[in-house]
Amino acid sequence: MIQRVATVAFEGVNARPVDVQVHVAPGLPAFTIVGLPDKAVTEAKERVRAALIASGLALPARRITVNLAPADLPKEGSHYDLPIALGLMAAIGAIPADALDSFTVVGELGLDGSIAAVAGVLPAAIGANARGHGLICPAACGAEAAWASPDMAILAPVSLIQLANHVTGRQVLARPDPRLKGARAGGPDLRDVKGQETAKRALEVAAAGGHNLLYVGPPGSGKSMLAQRLPSILPPLVPAEMLAVSMIASVAGAIEDGALVDRRPFRAPHHSASMAAMVGGGLKARPGEVSLAHLGVLFLDELPEFSSQVLDSLRQPLEIGEVAISRANARVTYPARFQLVAAMNPCKCGRAGEAGFVCKRGPRCADEYQARLSGPFLDRIDIHLEVPAVTAADLVLPPPQEGSAEVAARVAAARDLQRARYAALDRPDIATNAEATGPLLDLVARPDATGQALLREAAEAMRLSARGYHRVLKVARTLADLSGAETLGRAHLAEALAYRALADKPRAAA
Repeated sequence: MIQRVATVAFEGVNARPVDVQVHVAPGLPAFTIVGLPDKAVTEAKERVRAALIASGLALPARRITVNLAPADLPKEGSHYDLPIALGLMAAIGAIPADALDSFTVVGELGLDGSIAAVAGVLPAAIGANARGHGLICPAACGAEAAWASPDMAILAPVSLIQLANHVTGRQVLARPDPRLKGARAGGPDLRDVKGQETAKRALEVAAAGGHNLLYVGPPGSGKSMLAQRLPSILPPLVPAEMLAVSMIASVAGAIEDGALVDRRPFRAPHHSASMAAMVGGGLKARPGEVSLAHLGVLFLDELPEFSSQVLDSLRQPLEIGEVAISRANARVTYPARFQLVAAMNPCKCGRAGEAGFVCKRGPRCADEYQARLSGPFLDRIDIHLEVPAVTAADLVLPPPQEGSAEVAARVAAARDLQRARYAALDRPDIATNAEATGPLLDLVARPDATGQALLREAAEAMRLSARGYHRVLKVARTLADLSGAETLGRAHLAEALAYRALADKPRAAA
């Protein structure tokens, strides 16, 4: 007789059904796992053997064959331990054969019979619920799985013995409750930043419309400090967004204690990050920083120090909001709709443009440093701003009256306005102005007569590309939303063009 247990294999954030088939037959004692298992799955037989012995059971002296179907789908990870063990327990009569019929099972086994946490429980739970199954998972992941549906059955035991007692009626496991991790009190606040009013304004505009932002300024001017306070003015994730973000974090094993978070992710990789670390990849095609920052912020400090190949690999995700990782035997797609915030010095020493300072290499130093960034990459950044050095007069001033809470209220109001606007146009998939496409911009970002004249003159003088032209309109639409204006006026377009002027300096010089 063949005992079947349902589990999953992960392709990106999707969970594909896998049928674990356990066959115990007469013959020389052997334990074989087939179905394209990787090293972690092949080693499962030793963990299963030890866990069953620790639980008071012994493997029969027979030929045991475990098939992971479909056989042409690669199986990776340690979450196959528990379904294999439960299939064996059912095959030898330790638990009822029909106890697992309506459950999908994931979990890693310890040698003492304990069930350890695994990555990907939330996508597994959502996939199981779509098939009408319940889920059996480690106790450490029960709260995470409970977010999939309030109605699905979830068993989250700490050990094989506890699960066996439940299915045989000697113990009852309670359904775990979903948990939400609260925001950390006393985090970074805009009130900590003295001076830099123009930079704060640009940060508010970027937050309100989801725009990409680049700060250029000398060391110590507060570029990183401002960027680190962007999450404090962003609205929290709505439930659908929270699940989308948490599914990526679950696959990456980045959910702590099974508790989801409603704050937007903020990722700040070091400039030595490789292309696989940034966009995803590796042996198991794991999500990279761009996917872990989905619906949040990706902060790149010391931007020119990143490899040019790494930066250019961001061009496609910035444009389409997803990243495809192709391998010889698989192609995995991860969502990657993030907001890019970057900071850089004007030159290698950071003192270009400083009053009274003359560089020995002259303007060539700044030109060579900034030339590390390609034109197409810079063209995808909506707001470019020079951040001057902070003076001593700014530092001795008292803290500003307005902090993150006041700015966050304006940002939330502007985002609510954008969400309602695009929902009325039958585009509920678009939440911010930065996501609007060209045809949609013709409807929502139509300048008045004076604004149209200014835009036409500036586009010719600044040599705006088609992408740059549309990004000016997106920023202007956000500025109008912050001011409560229905149409784009000359003032909105003038400010949006000012944020674009720094990006077009190299082009104009050429």
